Amino acid sequence: MLLLGIDLGTSSIKVSVVEAASQTIVASATFPDTEVDIIVPHPGWAEQSPDQWWEHVKQAILKCHATGAYDPQRIAAIGIAYQMHGLVLVDKDQHVLRNAIIWCDSRAVETGNAAFQEIGEQKCLTHLLNSPGNFTASKLAWVKKHEPDVYKKIHHVLLPGDFIAMKFTGEASTTISALSEGIFWDFRENKISDDVLSAFGFTERLFPGIRNVFAVHGELKTQVAERLMLKAGIPVSYKAGDQPNNALSLNVLQPGEVAATAGTSGVIYGVTDQLSYDPQSRINSFAHVNHDPAIDIRIGILLCINGAGIFNRWMKNLAGENNSYDGLNAAAASTEIGADGLLAIPFGNGAERMLNNLMPGAHFHGLDFNVHSIAHMVRAVQEGIAFSFRYGMDIMRENGIDTSVVRAARTNLFLSNVFTQAFASANDVRVEFYEGDGSFGAAIGAGIGAAIYPNAVAATRERKAIATVHPEKADDYAELYEKWKARLNDQLNVLSQKDLFSLSFP
Repeated sequence: MLLLGIDLGTSSIKVSVVEAASQTIVASATFPDTEVDIIVPHPGWAEQSPDQWWEHVKQAILKCHATGAYDPQRIAAIGIAYQMHGLVLVDKDQHVLRNAIIWCDSRAVETGNAAFQEIGEQKCLTHLLNSPGNFTASKLAWVKKHEPDVYKKIHHVLLPGDFIAMKFTGEASTTISALSEGIFWDFRENKISDDVLSAFGFTERLFPGIRNVFAVHGELKTQVAERLMLKAGIPVSYKAGDQPNNALSLNVLQPGEVAATAGTSGVIYGVTDQLSYDPQSRINSFAHVNHDPAIDIRIGILLCINGAGIFNRWMKNLAGENNSYDGLNAAAASTEIGADGLLAIPFGNGAERMLNNLMPGAHFHGLDFNVHSIAHMVRAVQEGIAFSFRYGMDIMRENGIDTSVVRAARTNLFLSNVFTQAFASANDVRVEFYEGDGSFGAAIGAGIGAAIYPNAVAATRERKAIATVHPEKADDYAELYEKWKARLNDQLNVLSQKDLFSLSFP
């Protein structure tokens, strides 16, 4: 029996077909081969076409079939992981009304800030576990104000995964997890938030029916099945945001367990059994894939670092077209801890939520033209990114998420021994690596939702780490981190003083 997992990313779609019994990946494919562009109508805006997503999903599935590694008729269930926080609007005929406003769009910041004050900061944090911020609810409010002709045609408000499931099945549904990531969900009342509806002037009819993350969200339509060489009637039985789904793929389901990713941005994702929130809103709390308010509270605590792998990619571009990531990683490893006194601050990718939305930018400190080479710069960048994770882990610890083990997939920055060792040593944690990615997690989720596995714990308990990295030279990294943190604090203090000055002298 086979399971089909789909990972709807910002740059591409990845699909994997997994053998349910052995949890072996039979085949995978990515479409398109080049990164999908983000539509930027105005500075700070970010949109993509949901219809293009759907076309790319179909092409990725057909590309996977073309490997000839399996019989598509043996696929028994479909699962979907998706880029979080996107806003998809459809009319009564399920036609898309406008481009999706995606996760990195910043047009609704002030809209969310105003709602935070109107609802009340304490009420937001205790009931929504977040400020409305720049999340999906605020984006919908922006459409309501600025595009009233679009707003009045809305039949359903969907998250990206809800949309793809609807295209497969013809049925629209959502989940508590999806509503919570959009900041529509009241965790104290266990319902769509009356406060959010009132503050923004929404009606509850805009939202489709709510189902469990692991549930049948509809059955594959005959026309779609024929186009994709699949069996009509198989269920779409799982959909979750990319970070909760990544945690599922790494068997991060229980309180105290922690996952990390280190791609363009960096993410730390921990699980708690408390309705936890950060008083400063530096981290976000969402319903995890196995959250059940009647049985087991499972909240995913997510800390995002915008300036992570993008800094490493910038270094790769700076080093020249002939340089590969493998080459950069080898160059970094040729230098010693601390890069001969060179420090790098990685926050050059917009406002950092964990820094109270300040923008310190990216910086090198201590650059000596007579000493430092590209290799030193790469090492300083990778160590600086690792230290930004340490900064974030300290915030997680303040909020009750403390661990000696972090689980990750051996991808992106975790392919670098320098970064991985700095991450493990600076945080004093053991890093356990597992096989699989977002599309693998989505396939396993499909098996849970279709009752091929009895539950999430049973589906993931046999997963074993394929490699482990332990802290080494912890004292050296601790001393280096304190130097790095002092440099960062200097910059944050300067920014804070500028804000005070601008308030005093408009």
